[in-house]
Amino acid sequence: MQTRHIQTDTLRQQILEAGSGSLVLLIHGFPELGISWRAQVKALAEAGYHAVAPDMRGYGGTDKPEAKEAYSILHLVGDMVDLVRALGETTCTVVGHDWGAPVAWHCALMRPDVFTAVAGLSVPLQPRRAKGPPTVAMAAISKRAGLGELYINQFQAPDAHAIFEVDVEAGLRKGFWAYDGATPPERQSTGFIQPGETFISTAPDDAPLPPWMSPEHFAEYVAAFSAGGFRAPLDWYRCIDLNWSLTAFLQDADLRVPGAFMVGDRDPVRHYS
Repeated sequence: MQTRHIQTDTLRQQILEAGSGSLVLLIHGFPELGISWRAQVKALAEAGYHAVAPDMRGYGGTDKPEAKEAYSILHLVGDMVDLVRALGETTCTVVGHDWGAPVAWHCALMRPDVFTAVAGLSVPLQPRRAKGPPTVAMAAISKRAGLGELYINQFQAPDAHAIFEVDVEAGLRKGFWAYDGATPPERQSTGFIQPGETFISTAPDDAPLPPWMSPEHFAEYVAAFSAGGFRAPLDWYRCIDLNWSLTAFLQDADLRVPGAFMVGDRDPVRHYS
């Protein structure tokens, strides 16, 4: 297993890779990195695949454009198309988790000639519908639930990244704890935020690392986000309505390649995705 940088047509990406054979791209979510897939990269390589997990645009060792609009779904899918080419391949299987899942689904919807199979973890395929911008729908969901504002809307605020950057170590640790399946259900995040609270403010200050995160691996996340910040990762959220306006050509589109979806029984995201 190795980490290296690769220059594509659009940006310089850092990738974690291992193995040889058919290409499998693994797309991480928030707040993650390519190393989030290290166990899967190893397993896929041992099974005879060329497994590649990039730090996505705005994350880790990959370039971080300044413009918010540079994090649209068109840019994210384009990055993956360019990465496939830069790796000397023409097709691949694409797998995404959390925010990576919508990117993976859109890769398959937009370029089925390149992404010939797709899997999404946590977040299912959500075809574009003519119901207006997503933030309007999210506000309606929040109002019906009566539990506060959906965190996805809060993350779109211009200064939302300050929530995490005040104390990167605590922000990441609390976030991982609040969304871990091993955390008692009554303490897990509901995804809704009460007035005066933030995404991590309700997590205890002494929230432990989840059992699947070693202190050594966690230190890699803290170092990466301390260096790169959270502005660019949260720009993905700030482009949600832009993505809707850019993808009218996918209205009611069906998936035309083999697809799979998985979500854990104790994954808090399943309650609102």
